[in-house]
Amino acid sequence: MAKAGARVKVTLRCAECKQRNYNTVKNKKNTTEKLEMSKYCPFCRKHTKHTETK
Repeated sequence: MAKAGARVKVTLRCAECKQRNYNTVKNKKNTTEKLEMSKYCPFCRKHTKHTETK
């Protein structure tokens, strides 16, 4: 059985079109602030900034 850890699932949302495109995990003990990544948005059809949502 897996033990409960500090890693949590987060969803990444496009900053331009507000679509939720990606799911990932982060360690909430090491990274307390929200994630920001440059990812490809299939709705905008270009690379945009994606930020963490709940």
